[in-house]
Amino acid sequence: MNSGFIHFFRRLLALLIVLGPIGTVLAQVSTVRPGVGNLHFGSEVPAEVGTMYERGLAYLSQVQGEDGNWQGGGNPGVTGICLMAFLASGEDPNFGRYQRTVRNAIRALILTQNSDTGYFTNSMYHHGFAMLALAEAYGAFDETRLWDAGDSAEQKRSIAEALELGLKSAIKSQEKNPWGAWRYSPESRDADTSVSGAVLMGMLAARNAGIEVPDAAIETALTYFRKNTGDTGMVAYSGFGGMGESMNRSSIAALIYSVGKKREWDEFGATLKYISANLEHVEQSHPNYFRYYMAQALFQGDFEAWQKWNGEIIRQLKNEQQSDGSFVGSQGPEYGTGMSLLALALNYRFLPIYER
Repeated sequence: MNSGFIHFFRRLLALLIVLGPIGTVLAQVSTVRPGVGNLHFGSEVPAEVGTMYERGLAYLSQVQGEDGNWQGGGNPGVTGICLMAFLASGEDPNFGRYQRTVRNAIRALILTQNSDTGYFTNSMYHHGFAMLALAEAYGAFDETRLWDAGDSAEQKRSIAEALELGLKSAIKSQEKNPWGAWRYSPESRDADTSVSGAVLMGMLAARNAGIEVPDAAIETALTYFRKNTGDTGMVAYSGFGGMGESMNRSSIAALIYSVGKKREWDEFGATLKYISANLEHVEQSHPNYFRYYMAQALFQGDFEAWQKWNGEIIRQLKNEQQSDGSFVGSQGPEYGTGMSLLALALNYRFLPIYER
């Protein structure tokens, strides 16, 4: 069975969830995993989430650049984050009201990519989020609608081709890095768990979408995280340094262990226990980033903890949303809005990377 069809089936299942009672029954039957039990898929999306999400998408649609980017063409990671916010809402990316927004964003990401190296410019942060977004679009978007007749042959890369190029760039960077991970530049000789988490999630999403990703590359990166995780669930930042308190890093690690199929590792249990015991944590320096990763890590690892945390985050974000539908962000309102919406997106359960 081809990966595009698998991805399409996942989207169809998620759409059934959104459609109501019939979709709910089918979804709950289809999403139970051995040993996990009823995952509560198909539960009703809180009304305030729907309202916030609609306002946020309307804002992002209004401020998208004519070239399809957000915050300019030098920020493919932000464009990827905003694209995922649209894909996560359940809107049909081919015929829904935001079809042009989605199409233009996918085009923008591919056009931003270096056609020789596969690198999504500016930093490996951007590279990771761009890969993640394209992996989520793959199989959901009808690519016959992507390119115009006047576009050059070089421009007309498919999403799969762009992903394969991006993976090649990430793996080449990893192979040159003594730590087996990533930092800001593809030429970096040091590494940190924040950048590495972004790149690794892009790789895991590509694998989830059916793109071939070498097991060795993923295992090497997961081992880097393992060596940086302490018994307490705290995670070091750079190199194999001391374990400092950071809910951000612990959330990233818990997420990648889960999606990377390492739930049996002690490090997964330690990081999950650490973040689940600190649900009242308020992040001061990077709140958008924290909520984005905390939402996914809890949802993957401790559904009951996520439910409690999600209710509080809904209240917080409701108070923080601006009159134009945006959210303040450390990298600007477009970044803040995209990340805030993705922190709420688990209520929809639409993106394949959010599958448990």
